Amino acid sequence: MLKIAKFEFSLFGINTYAVYDPKEGKCVIVDPGMINTEEENAIVNFIERNNLAVTNIINTHLHVDHAVGVSFAKKRFGVPVLGHKDDEFLGKRLQMQADAFGIMEKIEDVSIDTYLKEGDIIKVGSGKLEVLHVPGHSPGSIALYDKEDDFVITGDALFQGSVGRTDLPGGNGTQLIKAIRENLLPLPDSTVVYPGHGPATTIGRERAANPFLADNPHYRLK
Repeated sequence: MLKIAKFEFSLFGINTYAVYDPKEGKCVIVDPGMINTEEENAIVNFIERNNLAVTNIINTHLHVDHAVGVSFAKKRFGVPVLGHKDDEFLGKRLQMQADAFGIMEKIEDVSIDTYLKEGDIIKVGSGKLEVLHVPGHSPGSIALYDKEDDFVITGDALFQGSVGRTDLPGGNGTQLIKAIRENLLPLPDSTVVYPGHGPATTIGRERAANPFLADNPHYRLK
């Protein structure tokens, strides 16, 4: 049985997750958004306090707020960075992204060590996360689905009552809504959604009440 620890960090209120198997002591870090020493210490202390061994860093996508802490985490834990190949261009422009948003800190660009694609399985101790490709917010956006424990980490694809913005490089509104409807909404109503920002929700709630998934002319499928 996998558990999730959520950390909300200061850069755009990014949700970073530690997904872990407490019995086997294995852990993956999803979307490292730590931008200062205090935030770095928060996640390191959690991992050490729970006697966890980090096995992978996983990025749902490579926008700067989700990847600003990747270099620190990779150096600290000595593990590979996993992500979708279609977002590699964003990782190589991390400092450029930071400059565009007026972020003053020096940020290291990120390279993906292992490419992920639709249907891949990432083992976390005795548990597993299935990769779902949900492009549109970025070309390589993915979600991580744990069927056994009934949760999905959606990055910036799906939020409570909203969906990801599509006005950044590589964004596509029609593609995003199509991917959400085809790859996320078929999940069980009870599936807990852990998004990249804001509170958790469920697939059932978003299927029933998310205004961006209704017959909205701006997002209507072609």
